[in-house]
Amino acid sequence: MRSPLDRLRHALSFEIIALLIAVPLGAALFHMPVHDIGVVGVVSATLATLWNLAYNALFDRVLRRLTGTTAKTPRQRIVHAVLFEVGLLVVLLPFMAWYLGISVWQALVMDLGFAAFYMGYALVFNWAYDRMFPLPEWQGRPATD
Repeated sequence: MRSPLDRLRHALSFEIIALLIAVPLGAALFHMPVHDIGVVGVVSATLATLWNLAYNALFDRVLRRLTGTTAKTPRQRIVHAVLFEVGLLVVLLPFMAWYLGISVWQALVMDLGFAAFYMGYALVFNWAYDRMFPLPEWQGRPATD
């Protein structure tokens, strides 16, 4: 399993790269000021980082208990990304509606747009991260990618 320091590197690099992409893209797509999307992005990234640390540790424990390893198949990666985003959606929706002064419905549409981006981004980022920083326990195992 990953060390706490490795998990912190993973979470911080994930969020920083995502913000650099999502804030300007979100401002353009939703016709909102970059500042407003930036504030939502930073608060969301902070909450997501905390959720990321807890969620990934829990997911890896459950995966190891069920399969004997933390190596993920493509299907497990998809489940991992979807469950992460569903949990985050529950937390972020009320904040987005309140801060942006929009209806819950508008916040849901916006959040679903960001969630779609983040699910694809999470799949690619996590796959790349695992390739760049493989765990010793994965050595000698057939590739499932």
